[in-house]
Amino acid sequence: MQREQLADFLRRRREAIRPAEVGLVDGPRRRTAGLRREEVAMLAGMSVDYVVRLEQGRSSQPSTQLLGALARALRLTDDERSHLFHLAGHQPPPPEGVARLARAGLVRLLDLVGDTPAMVLSDLGEVLAQNRMSMLLGGDHTGLTGDRRYVVYRYFTDPAMRDLHGPEEWRRHARQQVADLRAVAGRRAGDPTVTGLIERLRAASDDFRRLWAEHEVAVRRADRKTFRHPRVGRVTMDCETLVTPDLGQQLLVLTPADAEARERLELLRVLGVEEFPAGVPH
Repeated sequence: MQREQLADFLRRRREAIRPAEVGLVDGPRRRTAGLRREEVAMLAGMSVDYVVRLEQGRSSQPSTQLLGALARALRLTDDERSHLFHLAGHQPPPPEGVARLARAGLVRLLDLVGDTPAMVLSDLGEVLAQNRMSMLLGGDHTGLTGDRRYVVYRYFTDPAMRDLHGPEEWRRHARQQVADLRAVAGRRAGDPTVTGLIERLRAASDDFRRLWAEHEVAVRRADRKTFRHPRVGRVTMDCETLVTPDLGQQLLVLTPADAEARERLELLRVLGVEEFPAGVPH
């Protein structure tokens, strides 16, 4: 671990970021160049004291999970993220691990869309990053572990998904989920992460096994989803998916499908959040 170099790199990257780039107000009384340490701590989900010790070269070796959080908070590019891992004495994440860290450019877009719900997903449907409105609408899905981190797995194994959408809408979305997974399996032929997920889904769900056998293929681009929110009721959203050139990550942007949805989304924005609705499926 190169403590002095790590401290210098983190400090310089913090000072290079404008608050507006991460959705913070850049007020006239701000004296600190770039972000404050407490702002980095808030964005990365760690203590201010640990950020201070990192920048002063007095910290213990940070974990890979903590480094990933810092990389997202500081909007690091892929090259900068690899450099961060090397300075901290870790190997950069392997290809699968990199895919599970939202690209810096996509994270910046989350900030730019403002009060429009948006999230970054991997090609397997893991939520890698969300903006505030996305969390207010559908809950925070970035902390899920195991197979539950995959939307398609929850779709076929969590009864709450059927309850949310109703039988007809569930069947339509289920078919779309499987067709999209089939496209990913074709692109990533022989990838044990993909083949393992498929085998576990075939073992866990008769519905998945039946749809998988039909061999439909379709990459999702646009969709419509209904959220049953505990505070504002049902909100119907149009979903537009923008895909990176390598098809490895997606930016999902949700816009109100009608005037009623627009009013309920605005109400949700005004209400803010006392506690994110945990586990609301989407």
